[in-house]
Amino acid sequence: MSVQLIAKDNYRVVVGLGLTGLSCARYLSAKNLPFSVVDSRLNPPGLNEFKTEFPNVGLTLGEISDEALQGANELIVSPGVALQEPAIARAITRGMPVCGDVDLFVREADAPIIAITGSNGKSTVTALVGEMARKAGRNVAVGGNIGVPVLELLREQHVDLYVVELSSFQLERAQGINAEVATVLNLSADHMDRYPDMLAYHQAKHRIFTGCKQVVVNRGDTLSKPMIAEGVTSLTFGLNRPDFKGFGVIEEQGKTFLAFEFEPLMPLNELKIVGRHNIENALAALALGHSVSLPMDSMLEALKDFRGLPHRCQFVAEIDGVRFYDDSKGTNVGEAIASITGLSDSAEKTVLIAGGQSKGADFKTLAPVVRQYARAAVLIGEAANAIEQVINNGIVVEHADTMQAAVNKSAGLAQRGDAVLLSPACSSFDMFESFEHRGDVFKHCVHTLAERGAQI
Repeated sequence: MSVQLIAKDNYRVVVGLGLTGLSCARYLSAKNLPFSVVDSRLNPPGLNEFKTEFPNVGLTLGEISDEALQGANELIVSPGVALQEPAIARAITRGMPVCGDVDLFVREADAPIIAITGSNGKSTVTALVGEMARKAGRNVAVGGNIGVPVLELLREQHVDLYVVELSSFQLERAQGINAEVATVLNLSADHMDRYPDMLAYHQAKHRIFTGCKQVVVNRGDTLSKPMIAEGVTSLTFGLNRPDFKGFGVIEEQGKTFLAFEFEPLMPLNELKIVGRHNIENALAALALGHSVSLPMDSMLEALKDFRGLPHRCQFVAEIDGVRFYDDSKGTNVGEAIASITGLSDSAEKTVLIAGGQSKGADFKTLAPVVRQYARAAVLIGEAANAIEQVINNGIVVEHADTMQAAVNKSAGLAQRGDAVLLSPACSSFDMFESFEHRGDVFKHCVHTLAERGAQI
């Protein structure tokens, strides 16, 4: 399908549909700005909604051509579309301005922004900070990469705080977030199918600090620390004992506490989210909330109530003394490592279910963690052989063609006191529609196993 484009004043081209593209279309329509949409896919997500809402707006599907972008004053490129796409790259070379939905959001947002990114944990921290703000009575809007497009947040009334999760794809085209406080929670290799090297990925993530007033830094991850201008306030978090302007962990009278500076805040055993990585997430959320003056009592109350997000090291069931956890959101090696080590305090050993589409990942760093904490691994999907090559020294490794087979084999390999952990270290698209779909199938398979009395 192709539509002839006519150059107009203030004319934009939205590149890429889906949730973000639809939100851009709605934003431009509300502003009465002329625009058209292009997408390299013939049947992109959101196509039917777009046709229903915008029957008279130009739409070009299939390979993106130079002609489809001509006449635009600005290209609004969705995060999933690489700027190296040939027609987009040529437009940039000709001087065409390019932005993303985050730029449009920043132009309009009239309340302070808490901006959160990182390789692991950003959705949990974003949701948790949002809950802390609600407990404090703030009119908070939460969104971004966590599910609600940032432009949709502008529709909410009387917002006094935005909490947004931003991906590297969103940040790589953002001109300046100008956040009240920004953080890179951690950095480990991810999306190496999109970035030429770790430096490029690091640079994309650190764009979140552009124009920010305060930063929150992970003391245990040097790659998360930004170069900051004079006058920018810095708070830290980490799993060690905190110092001045820091959140951390302290031991007192045989108990372990979350702490700020030198004062204990709450015992760790009052957290409902499990694993060391979630202790880090809790500390990061406290630091971010403190930076915008959320009351400590409200933040701690939110922490005590927070049960975590679906598909992020989420407890599913216990069968014959074996606990099953859904960490389908663990789509990179760093996330899988965090979940495996995080469960080590509560499980004798882990039986890991991993595999999928690798996104160009290097699985070598997974090997020592698996050898230390795992009893066995059951591998699925396209990356199964690549993962086996690096982890098969010292543990049992099996393959499965379906999730039900993977769950059944894992239950058979696990011993009482162990955990079965789905943390794939890969994307889901070789076997499933999304990481959510993969996690839902895993949970269904676990419940099916439980109903059968764990008879394999």
